[in-house]
Amino acid sequence: MTQKKPWTSPMPDDQFEIMRDILKAPSPVGLESAMTLGVLKPYFDSFMPEGTEMHQFVGNAGVVWDTHPGEDERFSIMLVGHADKIRMQVRKIGADGKIYINSDSFLPCTLLGHEVTVFSEDPDSPGDYRSLTGGTIEALGAIHFSDPAQRTGDKGIRPNALYLDLQIHGENKADQIKRLGLKPGDSILLNRPIKRGFSPDTFFGAYLDNGLGCFVTAEVARLISEAGGTRNIRVLYAIASHEEIGRFGSRVMAGELAPDVLIAIDVNHDYVAAPGIGDRNMQPLEMGKGFTLSNGAIVSEQLNARIKRAAAAEGIPMQLDVSGRDTGTDGMAAVLASVDSAATSVGFPTRNMHTISESGHTGDVLAAIHVLKSTLMAMDEEDDLYGSFRASHPRLDQTTPITHQGFDKLDKKKDA
Repeated sequence: MTQKKPWTSPMPDDQFEIMRDILKAPSPVGLESAMTLGVLKPYFDSFMPEGTEMHQFVGNAGVVWDTHPGEDERFSIMLVGHADKIRMQVRKIGADGKIYINSDSFLPCTLLGHEVTVFSEDPDSPGDYRSLTGGTIEALGAIHFSDPAQRTGDKGIRPNALYLDLQIHGENKADQIKRLGLKPGDSILLNRPIKRGFSPDTFFGAYLDNGLGCFVTAEVARLISEAGGTRNIRVLYAIASHEEIGRFGSRVMAGELAPDVLIAIDVNHDYVAAPGIGDRNMQPLEMGKGFTLSNGAIVSEQLNARIKRAAAAEGIPMQLDVSGRDTGTDGMAAVLASVDSAATSVGFPTRNMHTISESGHTGDVLAAIHVLKSTLMAMDEEDDLYGSFRASHPRLDQTTPITHQGFDKLDKKKDA
């Protein structure tokens, strides 16, 4: 009986729970250590071999697990997920008890009515944080108070109309809120941990972007550790900060550690299921069809070729994505840090990105994990990675001509 491959089987419950714990860690932009140190550090500590070092940074909460610390001459490969989540922030406390917020990278209309958690610094103890639940995000109050154009759908929700409703009532509403210590800049996160979905091998919830990339990075590290680790390559398992506001964390990591190869791991889009974009003629990426691999931008063709070969050898399903000037991921980190790295970006199609109901397919996530593990293990067997990468840039002046099938026969008949 042929054994089923992991990416064709349901994700085991214990692995799903690890993924859930990583995704639900409260890690808004700039405050990522709940994920990096609170969840991922204990998990990495449970399997990483002796001699591994965890790098930390002064200006951000990102972390890097280094399999061969200090061995700068060894060929190095950095895998990067990012821990930061897009968040809302307190903007203004109104006299009527409304706490006006910004919507960051959320569409305002996707936020209405959703329960959130507020994270606020203790005004009496700067550096210590409290959390508050029970509030929801609102803008209209009720349909009865809305503009007629909003009722018909001709008019949307303005970002500056959004507010956090804590159900404050009674006298001096603003003072009640201020006595809680809430202030402009406090972070607000959606409150919905992932659950398994209705359809087989699916799941949904908030913040797949990009706890999934962090989960994949951790699982690749676990599988390689269980296989005995790498003998020749130095692997840097990186969990970055500040991706959602400009990929500032990963470029610091690339600048500090100068990896020879950098592979970003981030969510992608299910363009087939995306409503109303058929006329854009997007690459038909789709949930359940495998991991995605970026092409274009600064992507290294030599690196992509190795990932493709690993996928073909293992029978791992793959979908090719198209990037223009920018991958839109931490795959840009090295070039933005002025570091010479062969780079690419691996992902998995998701739906409803940057909403409370992002959804994905566990088979795509598992495919990404196993293709990266196989790619790294295969690269560990190569004799001269430095020489190979430097000498194997594709030569388009040395191509093999192709013709339409049968055209060469027609040409021969004409010549006769």
